[in-house]
Amino acid sequence: MLWELLASVAATDVAAARVFEPHLDAVAILAQAAQEFPDVHPMPDAARDGAWGVFAAEAPGARLEALPASTGTVLSGSKPWCSLARRLDRAIITAHTDDGGRAAFAVSLRHSGVACEEPEWIARGLREIPSGSVHFDRVPATPVGGTGWYHGRPGFAWGGMGVAACWLGGAVGVARDFRTGLLAGADAGREPDQLAFAALGEVDRTLTAALQYLARTAARLDDGTLGSGPGQSTWSEAHRVRGTVAAAVERVLQLVGSNRGPGPLAFEGPYAKRMADLALYVRQHHGARDDAQLGRLALKGDCPW
Repeated sequence: MLWELLASVAATDVAAARVFEPHLDAVAILAQAAQEFPDVHPMPDAARDGAWGVFAAEAPGARLEALPASTGTVLSGSKPWCSLARRLDRAIITAHTDDGGRAAFAVSLRHSGVACEEPEWIARGLREIPSGSVHFDRVPATPVGGTGWYHGRPGFAWGGMGVAACWLGGAVGVARDFRTGLLAGADAGREPDQLAFAALGEVDRTLTAALQYLARTAARLDDGTLGSGPGQSTWSEAHRVRGTVAAAVERVLQLVGSNRGPGPLAFEGPYAKRMADLALYVRQHHGARDDAQLGRLALKGDCPW
């Protein structure tokens, strides 16, 4: 149901899904930590504590460190790619720990030690969601799991597949724009030619295959069989889902963009925005690098074939 909700929102507004998804991911992360570590650290109630983000990116020249303090743990340093940080109340943020690893922490973004950069957002996609760096100066932080927990938990893979659901929903919206445009042209006496029919047919089977794969994966996650086979992992499934969905989205963008031409991109605001938003959002997929990780897992036997 969660992935279906995210896809449905993205089919209407890609940017809205981009805002919605990390908040839900944060709520899920807090719930997972509370379940695994009920007596270690009291977790804030995400449903009552405003809007949340999840910031886990790394970049050269930016480093966020978790430091011991008399009151517990504080964060100091910089974190890149913090979407909507100025408008959010709280976030789950990964930081480097003194044992050489990384761990997740819950922080208030309203603390006086938090300074959010206003990025020069040149992209035409996701213009409502600028992603700049945030600087922390001894900001109190609540640990969420221990070192390595954030990246090692099964929920990390689940969250990655939730993002893929947003991508796929955005592609459904683009396909609907294409179909609506063809119907409008037919009503005006411009019947689609064979090339347009072929493009629509390929869009249909591409999306149908990806949607069915995502639905099947969701069902396996719900019944506990995802990644439960001999030598299989949830992480390999996440790579398959994200790679399959990203390829489907790229193909839909190509087919629809080439068939509709420049006119709608220039004069149809909702369509042009959807295309730009989705093209930028799907770039979160790491392409061949993720396939290389999946290949390493497959070589070790972590594959269903």
